[in-house]
Amino acid sequence: MNKEFINPPGLPNWEQTFSQIVIVSHDWASTVYISGQVSVDENQNLIGEGDLKAQALRAFHNLDIALTAAAAKMTDVVKLNIYVKSYEPENAVPVGEALRKYFPGTDLPASTWLGVQSLAKEGFLIEVDAIAVVAK
Repeated sequence: MNKEFINPPGLPNWEQTFSQIVIVSHDWASTVYISGQVSVDENQNLIGEGDLKAQALRAFHNLDIALTAAAAKMTDVVKLNIYVKSYEPENAVPVGEALRKYFPGTDLPASTWLGVQSLAKEGFLIEVDAIAVVAK
């Protein structure tokens, strides 16, 4: 078993507190752990202030960047966790639309959606983390 820690270009570098990606390689496959992705650019600038749909789209975009850096694809994702600040049932629509843009197929990952009181920084409305499995 081998572990690789990645903080790829295109995503903010939070390495003082965590790695964006950890890849655990086995003989037959690699498991890719993606840290929570939020709506920021590579310089940690908030994208879509106050707009849940815009933030959801950017969080999934960042997830896609992370997966690509790990030589994985959205179709490799087996588990998805979505955290929404002050979740209300109507939040399911914009979050679901963003999710379906990045996961258009029928074989969707296992998923947990949670409403939370707050996220790591003021202004964040959504955070998405994932686990992917890539066959060798």
